[in-house]
Amino acid sequence: MRATARTRPAAAATKGASTGVDGFWLGHPLLECRSSGELARLLTDPVLRGRGVPHGDGRSVLLLPGFLVSDATLRLLARFLKRIGYRPVASGIRFNSGCGDSFDERLVDVIDREYSMGGRRLAIVGHSRGGHYARSLAARYPDRVSHIVTMGAGVEDPLDVSLLTKGGAAAVRSALAGCDPARSERGCLTLRCTCAYAAGFAATFPAEVRFTSIYSRSDGVVRWQSCVADYAVCVEVRGSHFGLAFNRHAYRAVAEALAVPATDE
Repeated sequence: MRATARTRPAAAATKGASTGVDGFWLGHPLLECRSSGELARLLTDPVLRGRGVPHGDGRSVLLLPGFLVSDATLRLLARFLKRIGYRPVASGIRFNSGCGDSFDERLVDVIDREYSMGGRRLAIVGHSRGGHYARSLAARYPDRVSHIVTMGAGVEDPLDVSLLTKGGAAAVRSALAGCDPARSERGCLTLRCTCAYAAGFAATFPAEVRFTSIYSRSDGVVRWQSCVADYAVCVEVRGSHFGLAFNRHAYRAVAEALAVPATDE
């Protein structure tokens, strides 16, 4: 595992990426076949039992799943976090589709509830699109959020993804527009979206929240360069995009990120 703190990707870093017409990135879908192997490795690795990683301080950790999946994809991560001394909190997302605004009110309610119960800021760990939600929530509620950890999530451009993934987002966007024309007018699932979620994502990230971005150069879905920014601690691991949800190296990086003391506590 290699950590790169406070570095911005150089322009030359994009050289050699698989691109198609008009600059579209084709991605590496075949590399995603490794995710089952990553799960198998995690199940036999001591890290899953909490060995060799720093333990937590009882803080609540909200877990946010990726695009078109549910909380079920992060159940192993929740068990891991509980073993090392945190209180994992499910988002309640059963199918992560549509604009982030669809879940925003619910997630804000969870943050307020956890803060009221414990009197402490909580952490958020988000995989892929869940990482976009985490960034938006932290920017708007730094008094409630202490840390965020994103896994395979573009930190400034949520649509810097493979051509196939762009097509999936376009299909969902079209379905939403058919059901609710107002969403189309707001620009849901585009970079011109005007909802509270999109405004938070585009906002300057607050210095009082610890931000760790975990990424893989062999991510077949999200362009890894988009996961790197100078206001986050960026940690490179080996693995696929889908596999980051149960990647042993990513679990170690999550534990290390959450163990960094929160600011102003």
